[in-house]
Amino acid sequence: MTNEELQQWVEQISLNSFGRPFLHRASFNTRLRSTGGRYFMKTHHIEISQMHYDTFGTEEVEKIIKHELCHYHLHLQRKGYKHRDADFKRLLQEVGGSRFCQPLPGKRREEPYRYRLVCGSCGMEYPRKRKTDPRKYVCGKCRGKLRLFALNIEGK
Repeated sequence: MTNEELQQWVEQISLNSFGRPFLHRASFNTRLRSTGGRYFMKTHHIEISQMHYDTFGTEEVEKIIKHELCHYHLHLQRKGYKHRDADFKRLLQEVGGSRFCQPLPGKRREEPYRYRLVCGSCGMEYPRKRKTDPRKYVCGKCRGKLRLFALNIEGK
């Protein structure tokens, strides 16, 4: 699919689902990996992940487009356009957009926790991916002193 075809598709979804025209630019971005799309508040343009289109097809990308159009139309109407706003959540539910996009397979791997902070008083554990200074923190449960432990990770 080309950018021109995407532009027409976004305009059609905007008229059919929102009853309002989309008057700005929509284009694919091949560098988007962790997100399905972006809405730019200054220019009102929308970018859609080319990888999501190639991987998941039109059905998933249509939900992403509806999500970005919710940001677009609510922002132009000066209503709550952010993810946490009730207006955004309500409109997204009405049009059938997705709240989150599906993660791309194999593109992101979660590192295991390498460290663990343990409270000396109550034994509460706090897993950490990065090494932290336990003197800067106290237990959130009992305000006791914390100790840092390194976990054994295979292959390191």
